[in-house]
Amino acid sequence: MRFDEYRSHDAVGLAQLVARREVTAGEVLDVAAARMAEVNPKINAVVLDLTDRARAAPPVPGPLSGVPFLLKDLAAGYEGVPTTRGSRLFSTRPAPADAAITSLYKGAGLAIFGKTNTPEFGLWPVTESDLLGPARNPWDLTRTPGGSSGGASAAVAAGIVPAAHASDGGGSIRIPAACCGLFGLKPSRGRVSFSPAGEGWAGASIMHAVTRSVRDSAVLLDIACVPQPGDPYFLPAPDRPFAQEVDREPGKLRIAVFDGSLTEGGAIDPEVAAAVQDAARLCESLGHTVEAATLPGDHSAMQAAARLAMSASVVAGIDAELERQGRQLEDGDIEAMTLDIYRRGRQASASEYVRAVETLHAYGRAAAGLFERYDVMLLATLGSPAIPIGWLFEDPRKIVERLFAYMPNTQAFNNSGQPAMTVPLAWSRGGLPIGIQFAARTGEEALLFRLAGQLEQARPWFDRVAPL
Repeated sequence: MRFDEYRSHDAVGLAQLVARREVTAGEVLDVAAARMAEVNPKINAVVLDLTDRARAAPPVPGPLSGVPFLLKDLAAGYEGVPTTRGSRLFSTRPAPADAAITSLYKGAGLAIFGKTNTPEFGLWPVTESDLLGPARNPWDLTRTPGGSSGGASAAVAAGIVPAAHASDGGGSIRIPAACCGLFGLKPSRGRVSFSPAGEGWAGASIMHAVTRSVRDSAVLLDIACVPQPGDPYFLPAPDRPFAQEVDREPGKLRIAVFDGSLTEGGAIDPEVAAAVQDAARLCESLGHTVEAATLPGDHSAMQAAARLAMSASVVAGIDAELERQGRQLEDGDIEAMTLDIYRRGRQASASEYVRAVETLHAYGRAAAGLFERYDVMLLATLGSPAIPIGWLFEDPRKIVERLFAYMPNTQAFNNSGQPAMTVPLAWSRGGLPIGIQFAARTGEEALLFRLAGQLEQARPWFDRVAPL
C-alpha cells in the first residue's frame, strides 16, 4: 500500500480494505509507521512509539480491525506503558491495566501503535510541555496544533493516522481540531466512561477523538460509549448507532448564531467572525432557520468556578501520586505554571470547592435555557486561527488575557455538559484552518452527527490536507 492510497481513506475505509483482504493489517500499519518516521521529527506529535507492540498483538475482529490508532498520553491508560500526562512526576509509572476506553478500542480491532503529545496534565490549549517538547501544526510549523490533544490532531493532520484518541476538559478536542482542519466532537457528560478514574475536572472533561471524517467520529463514539459499573455519570444508549446518523437528514433546525466572544471583554478575529456568518448563511441555504442569540448564564462566574475546580483536581492528582511514591513534591517534578496552579488549589477550602461545583451546575441550567428555543447554537470555536508556538506564555502578565482571547467559547459546553463539535468550514487568508462550533442539548450527539454529515456533503474538507 502506498501512502497516497492510505491517506485517501478514512478509518472506516481502511477497515473495509482489510476486511475485503485487499490489504493486510500489517501492510496498513507499515505505512502508518513509515509516515510517522518521516514527519514526526518535524511535528513532535507522537511521543511514544509502540509499533513493535502493535505488530506483535494478534488481530482482533471488529468494526475498525487493522486500523492504526494513537492514544493521547493522558487519561487513557495502556497496560505496562507509562501515561506521562506530560509531566516528569508521572513519566516512569506504567499503567497497571488498560483504561476502559483502551480496552474498547482494542476490542474494536484498532492497532494502537503510539501515544501522542499533551501539555502537562492537559492544562493548556497549546501543546508545549517541558517534558515532551512542543508539538507543531502541519499547516504551519511555527504555529501550535492546539491543546491539550495537540499531538493527536497534529498526527491526524499530517496523515500518520486518520483518527486519534483525544480528551476535552475546556476545549481540548475542539481547539486542536480547529487548529488543524479536522472534525472534533466533544460528547455529552456521561457519554464516555473515565473508568477506572471517577471523573475529570468536576465532570467537565470527556474523552473521544479527532478525525478527518464525520463517520469515523461516529463509529469511534459507538465503540466508546459503553457505561462501566460504578460510573458517576452515564447516559442511556442512543436510539440507533451513531454511525447510522451521519447520512440521515437533520430536518429543519432552529439555529442560534453568535459571532462574538462569550468571555467578558473578549473579541473575535474579524476573519473568524466572518467565517461564523458564512457558516450561518450555509446553514440557511440548507433549509435551517438561523437567528442571532447568545448563551445565557454568568460566563465569568463559570470561568472562575472552573478554574477552582480544575486547580483542586490538579492538587488531588499530584498529591495522590506523591503519596504513592512516598515523598514530598520536589523542584522539577512539575512545571512552574503548574506549581502556581497547584498552590492556588491547595488554598481552596472544601466549601469553596462545593460552591464552585454548584456555580458550574447553575451555569449549565442557564445555558440549557437557550436550547428550549433552539436546536443548535453556532459560534466560533476559537478567537483566532492557530497562534504561534510560545505566544501564550511569552509574557506571564498576559497569560490569562491571551488564554481567553484564544479560547473564548469552548469551556462553556464542558461545564454545561452539552455536546459540541467543531467543523472545518473555513480557512484564513494565510491558509490556516478556521473551525466553526455547533452545540446541542445534552445527549443529542445524534443530531450533531446528522448536521455534521450534511455540512460535510455541502462543503467537503476531507481532501484538503496540510502541506507538510
